[in-house]
Amino acid sequence: MLKAGLEDVVATTSAICDVNGKEGRLIYRGFDIHDLAEHSTFEEVIYLLWFGRLPNKSELEKLSSELHSHYALAPEIVTAMKMFPKTAVTMEVLRTIVSMLSFYDPDDLNTSREATIHKAVRLAAQMPTIIAYWDNIRNGKEPKQPKSEMSIAANFLYLLKGSAPDDISAKSLDVALILHADHELNASTFAARVAAATLTDIYSATTAAIGTLKGPLHGGANQEVMKMLLAINDPKNAIQYVHTLFEKHQKIMGFGHRVYKTEDPRASHLRKMSEELGKRTGEIKWFKMSSDIEEMMLKEKNIHANVDFYSASVYYLLGIPIDLFTPIFAMSRMAGWAAHILEQLDNNRLIRPRAEYTGPTNLKYTPIDKR
Repeated sequence: MLKAGLEDVVATTSAICDVNGKEGRLIYRGFDIHDLAEHSTFEEVIYLLWFGRLPNKSELEKLSSELHSHYALAPEIVTAMKMFPKTAVTMEVLRTIVSMLSFYDPDDLNTSREATIHKAVRLAAQMPTIIAYWDNIRNGKEPKQPKSEMSIAANFLYLLKGSAPDDISAKSLDVALILHADHELNASTFAARVAAATLTDIYSATTAAIGTLKGPLHGGANQEVMKMLLAINDPKNAIQYVHTLFEKHQKIMGFGHRVYKTEDPRASHLRKMSEELGKRTGEIKWFKMSSDIEEMMLKEKNIHANVDFYSASVYYLLGIPIDLFTPIFAMSRMAGWAAHILEQLDNNRLIRPRAEYTGPTNLKYTPIDKR
């Protein structure tokens, strides 16, 4: 039976991620997301997704060292970025520079699994640098050199703000990266697998994924959530503001999910982080507004908050510009995209579905002077 948007259609098998919508569970390689968010690190989750198991200490140190040693961009890349229009959309900059990275990859034409993993390391390490550098460049600042002794999350905040983040901020972003690292066969991951199935390179497959994530029906919801919260500005206005949106039949961003029929398990961690960061910074109003809206949406519409709703205030409280929210999604999801590309290549078959034709048949050609 044909299903619009391929809803609930199983397109492949995968051992990477399980999204259990009925129970509200998210599993990476057998590990519950709650367990990983509480105890793991983003670097460790990258290893888990790519290699199928948790690393021992030396394996984690080796991968972390490789990731951290590849933070720096080729000088030619930075020069190119300085020539871009300062008004360029960050997702477009990311898409363009990721495609350019292949020019400076010594293993560009090597398609072995080992070489593909090396490329994945460079992509996972350099995407945060691209995003932070672009924010520096468009604001007239000279980008700083990355700190290889810092984690991916801490180094990103350092490059973005120009000073080392405190441990709580770095940990908060690290957990957010874990929560966004993979989510089964979402639109951008499917795009990456379709591209990889043609045996194109990982840079091309990742570019396809970024282009897909740029679409507002996939990425960008948390940006819209934060714009809504800024427009409300005061918790006492939150309920009436949302009711006004109801009356205008406008969608409340950050609620509902195609798969989850209960609470998005990622939302519970981000809710807690939003409250803690709000109290710590003295900006608790963003959490209060979010909490009131969530309670109302559940009571009146029976719709749960998804991962985007509280990630908006978390990123904002970390001092991250709103238009970088979706690029951060991409730098986190690179872990999952690479895992799926590797899995696709391990047992590859060209992805070529069919379409049910609904157009006319048996038309006869009419010469142009008789039309």
